Amino acid sequence: AMAVVKSRGAFNVHREVLDEQRLEEASQSTLLSFHCVSRCSVPRLKQTVVGCLPVLYWLPRYSIWEYGMPDLISGISVGIMHLPQGMAYALLASVPPVFGLYTSFYPPLVYFFFGSSRHISIGTFTVLSIMVGSVTERLAPDSNFFIINGTNVTDVVDISTRDLYRVQVAAATTVLGGLIQLVLGMVQFGFVGTYLSEPLVRAYTTAASAHAVVAQLKYIFGLSPARFSGPLSMIYTLVEVCSLLPKTHLPTLTVSSVSIIVLIAAKEINAAFGKKLPVPIPVELLTIVVGTLISYYITLHSSYNISVVGEIPSGLTMPSIPDRKIFGDVIKDAFALAVVGYAISISLGKTFALKHGYRVDTNQELVALGLSNMVGGFFQCFSVCSSMSRSLVQDSTGGKTQMAGVSAAVIVLVTVLKLGPLFQQLPKAVLSAIVCVNLKGMFKQYYDVIMLWRTNRVDLVIWLVTYVSTLLFNLDMGLGASIAFALLTIVLRTQHPQYSILGQVPGTELYMDLETHKEVRGIPGITIFRSSATVYFANAELYLEALEKMSGLDITKMIQYQRRQEAKQKRREKRAERRARRAAKRQVMMSKVHTTGKHVTLYNLFNESDGQSSWVYLKDPDMATLGSASELHDGDTTTLGSSSEDTLSHDLERVSLGSLGKWTWDIHSIILDLSPTNFIDTVAIKTMKNIFHDFGEINIDVYIAGCQALVVEQLDRGGFFSESITKKHLFATVHDAVLHCLHHRGASSSLHDHECTLTLLTSNNIVGVNMWNSI
Repeated sequence: AMAVVKSRGAFNVHREVLDEQRLEEASQSTLLSFHCVSRCSVPRLKQTVVGCLPVLYWLPRYSIWEYGMPDLISGISVGIMHLPQGMAYALLASVPPVFGLYTSFYPPLVYFFFGSSRHISIGTFTVLSIMVGSVTERLAPDSNFFIINGTNVTDVVDISTRDLYRVQVAAATTVLGGLIQLVLGMVQFGFVGTYLSEPLVRAYTTAASAHAVVAQLKYIFGLSPARFSGPLSMIYTLVEVCSLLPKTHLPTLTVSSVSIIVLIAAKEINAAFGKKLPVPIPVELLTIVVGTLISYYITLHSSYNISVVGEIPSGLTMPSIPDRKIFGDVIKDAFALAVVGYAISISLGKTFALKHGYRVDTNQELVALGLSNMVGGFFQCFSVCSSMSRSLVQDSTGGKTQMAGVSAAVIVLVTVLKLGPLFQQLPKAVLSAIVCVNLKGMFKQYYDVIMLWRTNRVDLVIWLVTYVSTLLFNLDMGLGASIAFALLTIVLRTQHPQYSILGQVPGTELYMDLETHKEVRGIPGITIFRSSATVYFANAELYLEALEKMSGLDITKMIQYQRRQEAKQKRREKRAERRARRAAKRQVMMSKVHTTGKHVTLYNLFNESDGQSSWVYLKDPDMATLGSASELHDGDTTTLGSSSEDTLSHDLERVSLGSLGKWTWDIHSIILDLSPTNFIDTVAIKTMKNIFHDFGEINIDVYIAGCQALVVEQLDRGGFFSESITKKHLFATVHDAVLHCLHHRGASSSLHDHECTLTLLTSNNIVGVNMWNSI
């Protein structure tokens, strides 16, 4: 029975001390059978279908009067952003701009049916476009497409053939990446994105932005640098561009400079007056329109040799299967694209879901992104994910559902079908300027270094390692190295956790670190040990070492010493038996027992009046002052009992235990607080069994407190429990374990030291000595 008394916000709970066995008996839970959980029913089937197609849940409840106009306005605003970003980011992917428009059309329509987020905008994104571009340029470099004039190879590139093959590479990478996302989502691997921590993602996107800027320098300055691939390729490209700066094409630099200035100024105006405007000013679209008009009427391409977008076919392309021979060359890149794209999308989706009070299904998001990329890849699109800038516009302009994404796709469709050819005279320098200016927000992430320096140095190291490795080893290898290093920091932090000895907060059942809390008091005779991390194979040995060090018990030396003493004791018993027979003839017989760092001298005190003899021992005697039995009045001695043969062996064993030293008596129980532990492996189980066995040999009880149900189950399956170690050694809380130890050792529950008297027997009188005996 449990009684709870409430008074002034406090409470008192009166119950029995609960070990694991009693706890299981008191809290028997009923579990649904597998048959009940897995059986099919109409509601369960409906729930499964709606989970796979979230549109079936919200579309029947869609209110045109409430959501129609906000979604339409939001969709038009996002669609206007899709146009310049699609064409600009196509340059990052090293494919013709029209394929950026395709990428802005097909994937959002697929996500409309399968996505669980209502506010993110799916389409082109800077980082993923850069990653695709690194693959297309690696597998389809300009050097593979020089035009052959007869038997001579010219330095003229067959641009149309090169671009067609690059589109095939981008499509193959996208389809394979989408397939990976789809499979991961179907096997419920939505948690894979959690391995990309926020510092890692922000550092990775910052480094990818640096790659993007370097890739756009050739369009901004009108240069034709050599193509580099592999580690340090960005450094080599930057050096190459710097060496070619004297050959800068001034008309191209003028166009890009003016575009950058106009874009920055217009974006600052948007930021300053954005709250007063019903919709943001479509800066990028206006820049593209004005740039196209100027280029068309001034004939920038023919008169000043400024590179332009070129032919943009009108209409949509037929779906086709990418060249399967390419799949083997892009599998690593596809996996990197799948993970990075999902991590960016799910983090953005959770942000908007938290803001608007709904839930995003992580596994369904993987499926939705996978299908968006797979279907898009068949229509020659490159990899997509959510875009921060477009998603913010979709939310700020009143978008409520993914109907806004459909409206945006319609704007893109109209452009592709009717307006595409009008942008043929658009200078590429304008698109490069749009890319560079849009990366301004990414470069603000450099402030993370200052923030992390003040808050978390480990996250700072992860940020720096991710940034440097991505810059030096390119995007694919940089991502792998970053994830590996982040996981390594987790292992290192769990391998070297904080160990502490706990004490009781006075007047409560709470236990806290003795070193960091002044008011906390230790329990006499009991050591409560806790690790801040899970105990597993990487730190199990360190856990044992920390326990010995912080408890002051060198268990290895103690066991070795006890075993040596036991061997010596057997020899002493034989000698003692022979001497006992001659005890009546001698008044005092002294036997010297040597112990580590101490001397224990055994005396037989013979009483002539009754013919009885008593055995006593003296701790740390001064050998120079030892004499007859009458000189032992001031010694620190303890009565062992009579000299009868049946008790002699037990008495000598007590001498051996006492000879281990006073410090072995200070602790009679050890409590291992495993409340921070969420799993335990076979190595840790073996370590725990050794702790129980070794400390048991020196008469110290060991208990475990705070085990979670899963840990208890793993202990059971791992063969931890036996006749000597039962579930009665496990307690629900540390306080339960403490009370059990005090009761088991016969101590008062008041947790105070108490005084006891040891009677010392000498030849002529009895001396009482008061000693403090720690519980």
